[in-house]
Amino acid sequence: MNDAAPPSTNDLLTAVLFGPNFRREHGFWRRLLTTEPFRRPDGGTPDERLALSYHRLRILNNALDSGARLAADPRALAALHEWLGPVDPALTTVAGIHYNLFLGSLLDHDAGALRDLSDFLALRRVGTFLCTEVAHGNDAAAIETTATYDRERDGFVLHTPHAGAQKFMPNTSPAGGPKSGVVAARLLVDGADHGVFLFLVPLTDAHRALPGVRVRRLPARMGSPVDHCLTSFDRRFVPRDALLAGQQGRIGDDGRFRSEVPNRRRRFLVSIGRVTPGKLSMSACAVGSARVTLAIAVRYAGHRMISGSRAARRIPVYAHRTHHGPLAGAMATVYAMSLLHRRALDRWESAPESDRVEAERLVAVAKGWITWQARAVIVECRERCGAQGLLENNGMTELFTGIEGAITAEGDNLAVHAKAAAEMLFSATAREPALEGLGDMGDPAFLGGLFAAVEDLWFARARERMAAAPPGDPLGRWNAASSAALRGVEAHAYRQADEAYAEAVAALPDGAARERLAELRRLFALRWIARNSGDLLASGRLTADQVTFLPDAVEDAVAVVAEHTPALVESFALPERLMSDWPIAGPGYADVYDDPEGPWHRGRRAGIRGRAAEFRRPVCGSRRRPLREKVAALGTRGVLLAYWGTTSVLSRWFEKPQVSVDESVHPKA
Repeated sequence: MNDAAPPSTNDLLTAVLFGPNFRREHGFWRRLLTTEPFRRPDGGTPDERLALSYHRLRILNNALDSGARLAADPRALAALHEWLGPVDPALTTVAGIHYNLFLGSLLDHDAGALRDLSDFLALRRVGTFLCTEVAHGNDAAAIETTATYDRERDGFVLHTPHAGAQKFMPNTSPAGGPKSGVVAARLLVDGADHGVFLFLVPLTDAHRALPGVRVRRLPARMGSPVDHCLTSFDRRFVPRDALLAGQQGRIGDDGRFRSEVPNRRRRFLVSIGRVTPGKLSMSACAVGSARVTLAIAVRYAGHRMISGSRAARRIPVYAHRTHHGPLAGAMATVYAMSLLHRRALDRWESAPESDRVEAERLVAVAKGWITWQARAVIVECRERCGAQGLLENNGMTELFTGIEGAITAEGDNLAVHAKAAAEMLFSATAREPALEGLGDMGDPAFLGGLFAAVEDLWFARARERMAAAPPGDPLGRWNAASSAALRGVEAHAYRQADEAYAEAVAALPDGAARERLAELRRLFALRWIARNSGDLLASGRLTADQVTFLPDAVEDAVAVVAEHTPALVESFALPERLMSDWPIAGPGYADVYDDPEGPWHRGRRAGIRGRAAEFRRPVCGSRRRPLREKVAALGTRGVLLAYWGTTSVLSRWFEKPQVSVDESVHPKA
């Protein structure tokens, strides 16, 4: 007989957020970030913080059984970003570049070739990725750095022809140790341009750039410090095996170029295939950052006490609808972000070749939608924490600037969504049309049908605008349709998130967990439908009475979710040791601002020197009062608070762990 206790509501919801293999896929990273080397540092200059990030990268690498195995596992890469992103955005950036874009590209190309990766696996050399240029970002297929094949030396000469062709923003300085890069360059053979390929190029030693390589630090960017640089090449020679060859092309022993992919743009897309796992990693980073920020805001709202309706009464700020309403909405959004991220990851990983394009499009759409939603959640949570949320030691400003980087990385969101919009606008879809007719606003299936209706409305509007534009001007026709098409992509993302919600609710057993998730889905759906109620009313999908009912329905859904939001934070599975690094996440946050030399400690210091310390100076009359009067002045609530504060401080002091990485994370685990 099996006597194991059934999973709790919290356990079931954690599995919804992280998938059924939570411990196997996420346990290692969750333990790693609570070890002493990964605790939040106190201050430091930007260069010191950058050095710390590279130091942590080596600790992380030493804890892995194989960096190559991590690079080959998109789920592990996503989990790394999901957990480490909120803790150290700079570390997450350099780790993602090294393991995904650099090592991953080496592993994906010419799998049968013998290439020594030992320096990169042991981090004797840090890997980086050089693709975009000053004049070429989202149009990276048009980059102008050249790699000219030299028959006499049997290798390639890399060269930067002008200022606009400098590689823009790779982390190529000697900071963190010697660097090698995977460089995207235009392959020229006997004067013929064969498109953009990747080349493995040593860039720096421990102190300076190597001959033929020029590296200049860019101005400091907002957020965590990373050594972003401008990098150029002055006829830098690399041998023939520096080319990352594959089906897209190679140079044979006879010096001739051969390719199984005739289209030059397609060769480029094959070469930079690692951008798709990078988009998944950006989504994961955004999800993790939004969860942490929301958890901090909800906890702070619970122990930030303010005056109630009666002056003598103190209540938590969370008691106000104006405060808990936005946080409840953020909770519904964070669950939607998490579910859409898992949906995109699952579909991309399991998609057959025939569905690969559609799966990659979902990854791209999800990346844009999730990172934009994360920014909105983080901004809302920061505001709910007032001035405390502006201080660096409370973590929110770093997460806000970090999410700005994710919005731009691996393809700027707007450009990524515009590409998806064009594909979806011009391609014939086999999806069934949205449900016709009216339904019950209490029916989840009817609400789900409204998501599809909004998507159909915007794409239909885009097609109508394109058809009405003058012919013979492709750009003009696209401009006429693009705004509506982008709204269609946004609606597509919302629909995908709602479908992921529906599948997750259906998969849960009857009980509290299913009820909580259904409540979150309802709030998520009603907020989106309310935003689009005018279009739904005009198209006959909603009645005037239903539109009138929507504000009250949203308010009711907010009240239900807000009641459970503090408990829902526990489903994020954030270790308490991690949360303790952000002062406002704990009830004793004011202790951080205590001043040992402050006048409120004068009596305590006098007592230590042997003189009687005053407990409280009376308002009038005698300077001393009996203890019984002092206790009476405090009241029962004051005595209990004093006792709780003392025991809380002592318990935290005794329980504070000092654990090294070797004690907390088993090496080679």
